Amino acid sequence: MILSLLPLFLTLMAEPQLSPGDPLPTLKGEFLSGRVAILPEASTGKAALLLFGFTYDSRFSVEAWAAKFRHDYGSDPRLTFFEVPMIGGLGMLGKPFIDGGMRRGTPKSDHEHVITVYGGVEPWKHRVGYRDPKAAYLILIDAAGRVLWRESGAADSPTYEHLAAEIAKLPVTVR
Repeated sequence: MILSLLPLFLTLMAEPQLSPGDPLPTLKGEFLSGRVAILPEASTGKAALLLFGFTYDSRFSVEAWAAKFRHDYGSDPRLTFFEVPMIGGLGMLGKPFIDGGMRRGTPKSDHEHVITVYGGVEPWKHRVGYRDPKAAYLILIDAAGRVLWRESGAADSPTYEHLAAEIAKLPVTVR
């Protein structure tokens, strides 16, 4: 039993939690449009809010954050966002059904704002400090792909105010 947990333990030890100033590790997935997506490259030139969800129930928090962010910052040329459903385990077997359901439930105009990732879930859970299966896990990165801010939870006012304060620190002009 202990030996079977050793690979997971070693993986987690190799993946430190992300902190401000850290470069975002490369994350490969697929946009709902079907194009390959690679973070942080997909946001190059813009700061980006990454909204990770690790369970079906977390989608409600992720979608609430995305709606609030889009409302307040959707027209800001310095910013973009990506919802990132992380799917592991047996969910990987349902990829065609899961992707199809997400495409049908997401306006076509947002297909380039959703990146589905199948596999590699455990290291990312550790990187974001995963605790609550219903929470959204948020990372704000700058235009160069460095972590500016990290938080988790529901789209509540105090947490959103912290995000807004970080966004207010961003340069006014786009490079």
